[in-house]
Amino acid sequence: MIRISQIYINIQDEQESNLRKKCCKILGIHEHNLQKLEIHKLSLDARKKPLLYYVYEVDVEVLHEDLLLSKVRNQHVGKTPNEEYQRLIMGNEVLKKRPVIVGAGPAGLFCAYLLAEYGYQPIILERGERIEERVHTVEEFWKSGQLNLHSNVQFGEGGAGTFSDGKLNTLVKDKHHRQKKVLEIFVECGAPREILYLQKPHIGTDLLRKVIINMRNKIIAMGGEFRYQTLLTDIFLENQMIKKIHINQQEFLDTDVLVLALGHSARDTFQMLAKRNLVMEAKPFAVGVRIQHPQKMINKSQYGVEHSSLLNPASYKLTYNTKDRRGVYTFCMCPGGFVVNSSSEDGCLAINGMSNYKRDEENANSAIIVTVSPKDFGEDALAGLEFQRLLERKAYSLGNGKIPLQTYQDFKNNRKREELQGIKPVMKGEYTFSNLRDIFPIYIVNSLIEGIDYFDTKIKGFGRGDALLAAVESRTSSPVRIKRNVLGVSSIQGIYPCGEGAGYAGGITSAAMDGIYQAENIIKRYRHF
Repeated sequence: MIRISQIYINIQDEQESNLRKKCCKILGIHEHNLQKLEIHKLSLDARKKPLLYYVYEVDVEVLHEDLLLSKVRNQHVGKTPNEEYQRLIMGNEVLKKRPVIVGAGPAGLFCAYLLAEYGYQPIILERGERIEERVHTVEEFWKSGQLNLHSNVQFGEGGAGTFSDGKLNTLVKDKHHRQKKVLEIFVECGAPREILYLQKPHIGTDLLRKVIINMRNKIIAMGGEFRYQTLLTDIFLENQMIKKIHINQQEFLDTDVLVLALGHSARDTFQMLAKRNLVMEAKPFAVGVRIQHPQKMINKSQYGVEHSSLLNPASYKLTYNTKDRRGVYTFCMCPGGFVVNSSSEDGCLAINGMSNYKRDEENANSAIIVTVSPKDFGEDALAGLEFQRLLERKAYSLGNGKIPLQTYQDFKNNRKREELQGIKPVMKGEYTFSNLRDIFPIYIVNSLIEGIDYFDTKIKGFGRGDALLAAVESRTSSPVRIKRNVLGVSSIQGIYPCGEGAGYAGGITSAAMDGIYQAENIIKRYRHF
């Protein structure tokens, strides 16, 4: 096939027929010679807003491709490269027991999918509930405040990303085409096909739940097994090799291969692994607040119009370095979404953002976070974890279990007021007015103000006084990295750490790709039992 890039079509124009005509004009052929057209990438160019263009990159099939390519003189035309995920060759070492995967988030699910596809019949342990029950448990928590410690926004089938915007874009370099494999599996399991080509694909929390159920059923059909409400409570070694694990403090399970796809909130498991001398290290992460603005304001800034039936709600991504050289940036931006209580420990409060597929709520929200490192909280492997807990305990205490909320004007002026100034909060979970400065060290407070004021120069109204801040956004990424070698193995033979919790990913897609990477390492080393 032939790949053509940089095809611009006004969003007001009919897309399909114009796209075919432009491809034929670029190639110098009649339309009847264009046998097949597939969109490879689709993005939006808003540099001349409100004049907006879709930008296409397409693959086309035509008669006499090689001859045509030899004649076309256009830097945006070339042979379509081979981007297919390659079949793996199984290793020779005998695997005596079924591989066990701890965690049914993106890393665990995609690791399990690939292993099941190759006949390894993995066992997946998930401390939380199946998605069907988990959704009801979380909704009840948002209504009553009654927290289930093992099944909540952080824990349960699908992982923390299940209650998010379901973003699927990643900046990970991908010469092995794992991202394509991930997106294809999502589509096979019911995700909209557009995620294969959109520049910023997303599923939304509502569709993602259905996709996870279908993915689970496919894994089971290929020989995998799921065990829910099943917590890894200990590991047992022989000669620094994994031999068996203890689950729910009552059952032993033998295994030669243990995949740790824990997620970034499995603090009790990290503490157990530290006692068993698994080598880990503290890593930088970021903490801060979540800010809400009217979605119409964001649309106006990004598109030049407050609303368009031709466009999805607008998003943004902003970064800034403070005068003290500390990074401030937006994270997990949720167009038309909710701010949600995503706590998972008693006496601790953490928040996140969530959107449905249509992103049709009144407010846009995004985390505004400040980088922190071991210089701020200590070099011990679990020091960052304790730093998170400290902030979350302060947030819980400040709001008495409810989400602390404050206008940006009051945050800047260091005062608490019991009233809204204009923007109405769109939230899951109860909230209460507070002074968010009481949660953070002063360097984070100053960095947030400096960053938000700078972002106001990029998006008009970003620093408006009635913008709503909520806290604490503390689970942006894992504060821990479980060290692994070039074969993916930890300091304990047979243990394969992967995903966000292990410190090797930063979102649904990168976690899924890392799960596939670890499945590859297992397949290349072992013949299945």
